[in-house]
Amino acid sequence: MEEQHQRAIAQAAAWLHDADGLLVTAGAGMGVDSGLPDFRGNEGLWRAYPALGAAQIGFESIANPASFHEDPALAWGFYGHRLKLYREIEPHAGFAILRRWAERMPRGAFVYTSNVDGQFQRSGFAEELVAECHGSIHYMQCVAPCCSRTWPAAGFEPKLDGQACRLVSALPRCPKCGGIARPNILMFGDSAWLPRRTDEQEASLQRWIASVGRPVIVEIGAGTALPTIRRFSERHGPRVIRINAREPKIAPAMGVGIRGTALDALTTLDHALGTQAR
Repeated sequence: MEEQHQRAIAQAAAWLHDADGLLVTAGAGMGVDSGLPDFRGNEGLWRAYPALGAAQIGFESIANPASFHEDPALAWGFYGHRLKLYREIEPHAGFAILRRWAERMPRGAFVYTSNVDGQFQRSGFAEELVAECHGSIHYMQCVAPCCSRTWPAAGFEPKLDGQACRLVSALPRCPKCGGIARPNILMFGDSAWLPRRTDEQEASLQRWIASVGRPVIVEIGAGTALPTIRRFSERHGPRVIRINAREPKIAPAMGVGIRGTALDALTTLDHALGTQAR
């Protein structure tokens, strides 16, 4: 097993050394080393939000547009806490490793992520080089929605009752109709999500992909429960480096799998890449 791991590291380092562009594809596992919660089943959610556990409110219920109609103070208690957390937390050193690799490549890097936390931008990736397929908590839209407008959440400073998981300050409002605002995030059962910002990001991503001759894909922390990121990586293979603490398996014709957390695996690869470059 150790020999297989070392072969995967060596192959991944060779691809990184040869590539002219870095496509980073990332799921929830990317943020765990920064201290961000990775909700896998209701147990993780209820540990972080005991009030939801006491009420037996699962992730698919709270991460649902219906929650903003039924109990918006509770819905914003959950999303307001996450917004504050994502604004305050420092991205782990693995983000800087990815940026450093990209700086050595003629076409740089583009990020495709299902994460809504904005950690790539916070770590220094340019806004125009990140595509967020599930939207972003740092943008808002009307709950209705009354129009196709989205706007930055920068002016919203939620005050929370953490124990009750409730917003105690004023609800954010749509600047056009005055109705309740919600995050511009694709939720469960969500027919009201406004995808225009994500659509524009993905169009930019496709233009970038077309400009790259020898891409390498570094996929980090993307599981099989929601396989959007894994499928996207494989569509743009075959040089896929799959980093995953639980599910690193990938067909040999498509790429290599490396078992580990984001930070550990990126650090190991960075060392191997440095050794190879000398």
